[in-house]
Amino acid sequence: YVKMVHNGIEYGDIQLICESYFVMREVLGMDNAEIQATFTEWNKGDLDSYLIEITRDIFGKKDEDGKYVVDKILDTAGQKGTGKWTAISALDLGMPLTLIGEAVFARCLSAQKAQRVAASKVLKGPKTAPFAGDKKETLEALRQALFASKIVSYAQGFVLIKAASDTYEWEIDYGRVSLMWRGGCIIRSKFLNNIRDAFAKKPALENLLLDDFFMDKIHAAQAGWRKVVGLCVMRGIPLPCMSSALSYYDGYRTARLPANLLQAQRDYFGAHQYERVDKPRGDFFHTNWTGRGGSTASTTYKV
Repeated sequence: YVKMVHNGIEYGDIQLICESYFVMREVLGMDNAEIQATFTEWNKGDLDSYLIEITRDIFGKKDEDGKYVVDKILDTAGQKGTGKWTAISALDLGMPLTLIGEAVFARCLSAQKAQRVAASKVLKGPKTAPFAGDKKETLEALRQALFASKIVSYAQGFVLIKAASDTYEWEIDYGRVSLMWRGGCIIRSKFLNNIRDAFAKKPALENLLLDDFFMDKIHAAQAGWRKVVGLCVMRGIPLPCMSSALSYYDGYRTARLPANLLQAQRDYFGAHQYERVDKPRGDFFHTNWTGRGGSTASTTYKV
């Protein structure tokens, strides 16, 4: 199970790097040599990892004709299924594994190559001018967006492992999991040391976002994160994982979400009942919204 979640996080890491590359190419107009130099620099700091390292190498590889190999590769992603299994398990356990789910769907969308080519000829996006902002500043914002999104990906992954461990009584040591992933795994990185430290300080930590180290890093990165996501939305550049990570972060830090309306709708059309803010948790109520439904209510259940 832990290996499956590792692979799901790998899906997320890879997609986040691909989105960063897409911003460099489509927004900033960078060539492969510039992109390689950027990943080389990024690999010296917080983003130091195997996947950033091989991405750096990929952007330096040329074919026999002197042209870059990466530019000759068809943009349709394959998958073996472990990302999908991770997302399915998250749904079964009721865990919001949003980033990894989007990484799986991004591969599915990439596989619809013929449809995308046809759609690109008829579906219009926003009219944009060439980027005229500060390139260096935007690259730093992109680095922050990648790092913050990566934090969310791992936070969601460990939330899923914890849910499975609690449900199936596995008693998993989360700090040891992070150490195991350092040894020869695709997602091995400097980052995993900080995860080990977080669980060493608080073994029952509910979410990595609540650890002081990761909290400080996200607070420092969020301005750049929001800038990049906003910039790409306005320019019609898809960032499924970065944007879903930001939405998860904003949702997780929001004390009152609009699910009260959702519960009212469910109770209106299906008498599914709801809890009240002025009553103890676990007490359920039904409203006769139309005056014709009477007091009949559905049973409650949890997923």
